[in-house]
Amino acid sequence: MKTTFKKITTLVIFALLGLCHVFAVAVEKSTDAHQRSTYIVHMAKSEMPASFEHHSHWYDSSLKSVSDTAEMIYTYENVIHGFSTRLTAEEALLLGSQPGILSVLPELTYELHTTRTPEFLGLEKSESMIPEAKLASEVVIGVLDTGVWPESKSFDDSGIGPVPSSWKGACETGTNFTSSNCNRKLIGARYFSKGYEAALGPIDESKESRSPRDDDGHGTHTSTTAAGSSVGEASLLGYAPGTARGMATHARVAAYKVCWVGGCFSSDILAAMDKAIDDNVNVLSMSLGGGMSDYFKDSVAIGAFSAMEKGILVSCSAGNAGPTPSSLSNLAPWITTVGAGTLDRDFPAYVSLGNGKNYSGVSLYRGNSLPETLTPFIYAGNASNSTSGNLCMMGTLAPEKVAGKIVLCDRGVNARVQKGAVVKEAGGAGMVLANTAANGEELVADAHLLPATSVGERSGNAIKNYLFTDPKPTVTILFEGTKIGIQPSPVIAAFSSRGPNSITPEILKPDIIAPGVNILAGWSGGVGPTGLSIDTRRVAFNIISGTSMSCPHVSGLAALVKAAHLDWSPAAIRSALMTTAYTAYKKGESLLDVSTGKPATPYDYGAGHVNPIAALNPGLVYDLAAEDYLNFVCALNYTESQINSLARRKFTCDTSKKYSLNDLNYPSFSVVFSSSRSSVVKHTRTLTNVGLPGTYKVSATSDNPSVKISVEPDSLNFSETNEKKAYAVTFTATGSSSSTDSFGRLEWTDGKHTVASPIAITWSING
Repeated sequence: MKTTFKKITTLVIFALLGLCHVFAVAVEKSTDAHQRSTYIVHMAKSEMPASFEHHSHWYDSSLKSVSDTAEMIYTYENVIHGFSTRLTAEEALLLGSQPGILSVLPELTYELHTTRTPEFLGLEKSESMIPEAKLASEVVIGVLDTGVWPESKSFDDSGIGPVPSSWKGACETGTNFTSSNCNRKLIGARYFSKGYEAALGPIDESKESRSPRDDDGHGTHTSTTAAGSSVGEASLLGYAPGTARGMATHARVAAYKVCWVGGCFSSDILAAMDKAIDDNVNVLSMSLGGGMSDYFKDSVAIGAFSAMEKGILVSCSAGNAGPTPSSLSNLAPWITTVGAGTLDRDFPAYVSLGNGKNYSGVSLYRGNSLPETLTPFIYAGNASNSTSGNLCMMGTLAPEKVAGKIVLCDRGVNARVQKGAVVKEAGGAGMVLANTAANGEELVADAHLLPATSVGERSGNAIKNYLFTDPKPTVTILFEGTKIGIQPSPVIAAFSSRGPNSITPEILKPDIIAPGVNILAGWSGGVGPTGLSIDTRRVAFNIISGTSMSCPHVSGLAALVKAAHLDWSPAAIRSALMTTAYTAYKKGESLLDVSTGKPATPYDYGAGHVNPIAALNPGLVYDLAAEDYLNFVCALNYTESQINSLARRKFTCDTSKKYSLNDLNYPSFSVVFSSSRSSVVKHTRTLTNVGLPGTYKVSATSDNPSVKISVEPDSLNFSETNEKKAYAVTFTATGSSSSTDSFGRLEWTDGKHTVASPIAITWSING
């Protein structure tokens, strides 16, 4: 991980969603009344005075009424009605009191959440069922990230037809980037830095490109995961050899660079989403996000609402704050929220101790081997005068104690690969990286700079016991390359953020999981595989992990479903992916959670693990339109101005209508019982037939015998395509309230299709 600490005045900071590339930002609130910060100003466009010919003139006049010197950074047309600017706290307060101003919100800094996958998902075996290349090539995936490395072979446009006539995007020029860097595969590339530069000053072009060029690697990795062309003989330093390809190999890619060394600023993110809507993308892939704020304050949620209205599916990473409960980001129900699971591929590297015992670990190290004889072994905590010496942080290891030895470091605080660099700088011969309780048995492979392997907490404790009890401990590391067919797989990654939903418990999140651990995809030529400045290696492909990696899998698969069903809404596409997902292995056992070793729950995997071939023919879908989401926010008791900020228009909730969160036509069920109210909760849903005529019968199960589930009607007969049928589910708690969450499943089947929905049941302590 790359860790950069910066102080940013009056910015609200969000938790990082990228396991692989992490930079934390500390917050310091300004005490200087004259200090300017960036604000996003939401305007009620319908209230523009008639004296103004254009809304931009009104925006400018409103701004000048509170500040003679402030200038607009961006004006927004699609995602919101309004602009961004730099103001003092006093000016922001004054502007917020002006007529026609809905809200003046401080800018947020978002950060990045950071082969074998197509075979694992069944895409290679079922090519006849995948939409034809011509159809898939009409779909454009917009990726908001760190930019793109256009020279990657994954952007080869051989055999791809002309750019779709609907495309309105551009290939912008800048540092080391020209319009000729785009082609028929990479059809668009833009960069958005005005908000970043307004907050932190001009970009240092000797350190990062003021252009769409990706100096980090993350953006190239996510975009090629979603839609990279097939590249033979791909690997990382010989690991994971084979053909690398994205999920939708014929889809087009448009890169929107919004993330920089200092973070991803919401004014830039909104501008990129605004432009992507204009450009006519079909899917937006966003492996970034942040904390947990109301939807009308969340820039990603606001932008995603506009995209949804234009028929664009927005796929976002769930976050890497797991296995902590309620740690999810990107919770809005019009966003597809993606968690992470593992593949059936691993990179074993064994720790072989002087007492003859071996412990399994993982590594992507490729370089000079360790001596054939056992090497002296030392615990980092015993080779340092620092209280944090066990963590192998920079400058903490004593070279005279480490030289020529293999060092055991504890995981945590600083980047895993940086620990190895610290050991190497101190003269160490190698490293064993041991998980602590925070990471348990989760193993993530890294391309270390010296011979090194990572082991789980239990193995780490056993190895430490040997280190502390043997007077002359010795060790070596045995690297075994790439192994496939690892079982069980998938398992839910420990880092993958978990439910329940902290903003709206009645909406189950995440929606789905996809591969996100040790994923091979394209990489930037401007940085080594570790991302460390001292790493001079350059690779065409890299293996990294995070929900940043699982998100573009679903983005690409959504593009495949879109290509097969061009008239489907974003909600229908998400429904197809969710209701066909699986929650059990082939022999029937439930998917496992690597953090506990026990069966996972819908709070971990949502509807389950994505099953793309089944999603192409789901039988029935749960569809949603913008009006349904507006009814949903009415049920949240949003004010008229809050709804206007979110939906960019006046919408008044009907005071005579009783709105319920349980009526949102979502493909999953989150049942919240109140201990002080009724023990009966009712949900309504409507299914749309997207297959042949047929009769579907329902079944519902729960692991809690005190909760009874009844469905009315219990069968639905569809006689034509696009026919809609409604049903109601009643959940009745027959016993006393419980402090333990319970789970179930509801399935409709016609014998050919199974339309499945997860059920999560909880008791509210607030009553």
